[in-house]
Amino acid sequence: MATNTPFIFLDHVTKKYHLTGQEYYQALNGITLTIHEGEFVTIMGPSGSGKSTTMHIIGALDTPSSGKYSFKGKDISLYTPDELAEIRNKEIGFVFQSFNLLPRTTVLKNVERPMVYAGVPQKERTSRALAALELVNIADKANNLSNQLSGGQIQRVAIARALVMNPSLILADEPTGNLDSQTSHEIMDFLKSINEKGRTIVLITHEADIARYAKRIIRLLDGKIISDTKN
Repeated sequence: MATNTPFIFLDHVTKKYHLTGQEYYQALNGITLTIHEGEFVTIMGPSGSGKSTTMHIIGALDTPSSGKYSFKGKDISLYTPDELAEIRNKEIGFVFQSFNLLPRTTVLKNVERPMVYAGVPQKERTSRALAALELVNIADKANNLSNQLSGGQIQRVAIARALVMNPSLILADEPTGNLDSQTSHEIMDFLKSINEKGRTIVLITHEADIARYAKRIIRLLDGKIISDTKN
């Protein structure tokens, strides 16, 4: 349910990466961005535009060099490293282009992994993992090894793993990058259906047809927002 408090708020965020000596690379140049709960937002831009850096900051995988990032109304800089790890595990579901599954491990065990880190008991892990696999229509593959599946099936497993902790935010970084066109649209239809049930989604892509699934498209260039439009 959308509220007036920004779900995600980046306030004049910059990010510099040190290279060598006195040299550094400015990835973000003072981005200000508000995302409300329940939105489906795409962040687009060419390579080097700052879109992955933005996603890493939103996902609490990296911190701003200056400026402020608030998640659900609280400044992220006030959290301890352990608290940030807990946010990444419980509040944010990550879906990556490279899937990041353990190849010689069953689908079920892959989906259970976030719950292992959270200390969820085995019986509950299994039931929640099966429910998540049911949601993405791949429960029949629960006992298959993940390296026995097609790319589209693997990405469905990755989405199930992202959903299993019931996160408030799904961050998807080029989730269709390794998939054929038909499978890409099937995955995007599924992400759209998750958003329609109230989940906030931030999607990184460079593909215009994939970006159009979102309700809002933000374009970056040279670490700055150059457009922010409703779709």
